[in-house]
Amino acid sequence: MKFELWDVKNEGLGVSEEQGTIGVIAGNGIYPETFIQAARKRGARIVVAAFKGETQEELSEMADEIKWFRVGQLGGVIKFFRKQEADEAIMVGQIAPRNLFDLWPDLRTLKVLHSVKERNAESLFGAIAAELEKDGITLLPATTFLEDQMAGEGHLYGPEPSERDWEDIRFGQKIVKQTSALDIGQSIVVRRGTVLAVEAFEGTDECIKRGGKLGKGTDVTLVKVSKPNQDMRFDVPVIGPRTIESCREAGVGTIAVEAGKTLFLGLEEIEKKCREGKISIVGFS
Repeated sequence: MKFELWDVKNEGLGVSEEQGTIGVIAGNGIYPETFIQAARKRGARIVVAAFKGETQEELSEMADEIKWFRVGQLGGVIKFFRKQEADEAIMVGQIAPRNLFDLWPDLRTLKVLHSVKERNAESLFGAIAAELEKDGITLLPATTFLEDQMAGEGHLYGPEPSERDWEDIRFGQKIVKQTSALDIGQSIVVRRGTVLAVEAFEGTDECIKRGGKLGKGTDVTLVKVSKPNQDMRFDVPVIGPRTIESCREAGVGTIAVEAGKTLFLGLEEIEKKCREGKISIVGFS
C-alpha cells in the first residue's frame, strides 16, 4: 500500500497557518465527517451548512455550530458563515442528482444560475466560489487536511491484477481521459477492450451497476480519473466503502484510479471490503 503526502500549504492554496473557523458545506456520505475529524486535529473551529435530505444528522454532534438549509440557498449559507466569522470554507460530500432538479433557489443562487452558460460541476461550483469570495470567504481545496489519503501509484489493495486487467486499465484510462475532458464523466467501466458504461449525470454507483450488468459480472474494470486541469476545490474523484460495495454487487473486480488526484475515504473499511470481495485497486499516473 502506498500513499503520497500532498502539502496544500506549499502549493499556496490558502490554508491558514493558525486555524480559525472553517465553514463546511456538507453533502451526503462520510466525506464531511472525515474532514471534520481531520480539521479538529489541526485546531479548527467548525461551522456546518447542512442540507435537508442530504447531510447526516450526526454532524450536529461534531460541529461547533450547524444550520440546516434547502439545496439552493446560497445566500443563507454565506450569511451564516459571515455571522460565524468563517473566512475559509470547504465543499465536502455530494448532493444527490435528483435534488439538483428540486432546488429552492434564493436570489443569490438565481444570480449564479443566470451567470453560467453551461450548468456543469466546474462552471456551477466555480461561480459559487466566486460568490463566496465576494464576501471574503476563500474556498479551500476539497483535499485539505486529507492529503495523506490521496492515492499513490501501483497496486494498493486487494489481489494483484492480472496482465489482462492491466490491459483494460490502460484502455479505460485512454478513453475516460477524453470523456472527462468533454465534461461527460470521470468514470468508465470496461471489459476486455470494450466500453460497457460511461458515467454521466447519474453518478459513479449507477455507472458501475449498469456496466456490471452488461459485463455479466466477470473481468469487469472500473477506471476513475480527474478532469484535465482539475480544480481541486470541488468535484475531486473519491473512492469510499460504498464504491467498493457497488463494485462487489456488480461484479467489478478491478478499480483503477489516478494517483495524486483521487481521495480515499474510510481506508480501513475499503481495505477490508477489497480483501473480502477480492477486488483490486491500483493507482496510475
